[in-house]
Amino acid sequence: MRIVIFIRPPERLNFEFLESYSKFLIAIPIGDIFSVTSNIFIAGILIYIQAIIFNRVVNNHSLLSKPSYLPALLYITGASLFEPFLVLSPTLICNFLLILIMDKLLRIGKSQTVIMIMFDVGIFIAIGTLIYFPFVVMLLLIWLSLLLYRSFHWREWVSGLVGFLSIFFFLAVFYYLNDNIGMFYKIWLPLKNKFPSAFKIQYDDYLVLVPVGIMMVLAAIQLRENFFRSFISTRKAFQMLFFMFIIAIASFYTKPNFKLYHFLLCVPPGAVLLAYYFSNATKRWFYESLFLILVLAIQFFLFL
Repeated sequence: MRIVIFIRPPERLNFEFLESYSKFLIAIPIGDIFSVTSNIFIAGILIYIQAIIFNRVVNNHSLLSKPSYLPALLYITGASLFEPFLVLSPTLICNFLLILIMDKLLRIGKSQTVIMIMFDVGIFIAIGTLIYFPFVVMLLLIWLSLLLYRSFHWREWVSGLVGFLSIFFFLAVFYYLNDNIGMFYKIWLPLKNKFPSAFKIQYDDYLVLVPVGIMMVLAAIQLRENFFRSFISTRKAFQMLFFMFIIAIASFYTKPNFKLYHFLLCVPPGAVLLAYYFSNATKRWFYESLFLILVLAIQFFLFL
């Protein structure tokens, strides 16, 4: 899946690990350490590790009809859609946190009390926000998940926010002690950005999404047919993953100069839906041909 970028590597890659407001607190001179080849190779290793962890999470929560390596396969495939997905990026690091958040939220329905789970999720979102600001919008996922799984309990709704604020409280104190508290306030200004009403899209760059879109539609139809025959926990899990997918897409507006690698955040929830389709599809010649077309399309548009 990554052969094209090894054949035609970029001249230079700069990996920015943290947001500018985090570098003031944590100085990690990582931007120019890696060569282009090392950057690409490490990114591939990280994707592979994420795929294994992601596969275990999906199987442990019985989201598919039977355990398999389909989630890992679809995760690696989805993480190869575009060239910016193939190199080190903040969203690639954040996907580790997103998979952990997914695991935590899928436990809500099985736990008597979820205050600590929500607190942990809030901390994960705060750490992700230090790495990549649009990750802050995942706070909405906490409350949407509680709406799905639990009756209202104010401590559970507040605990996630407390976990998030506990990290940024220390950041605010550090800014204050360095007489830069005004800079701390500016961190949150992108949340006031208006959602764009017009988009400038180079459609040729996104034709690879056509087979993905077809597979997502087939997966949605398959899920709809089996929806009321599934366990209640499975239904709620897929609803939560749908919200995660939508939030991951919509959060781009908080970063005006966002790059295509932002949509790498959509890969974990999207890969679950695709894996659901392939695990339930019956016509083998059709779904294997569809997957082959997807792989060939990815390679074609990467080489193009």
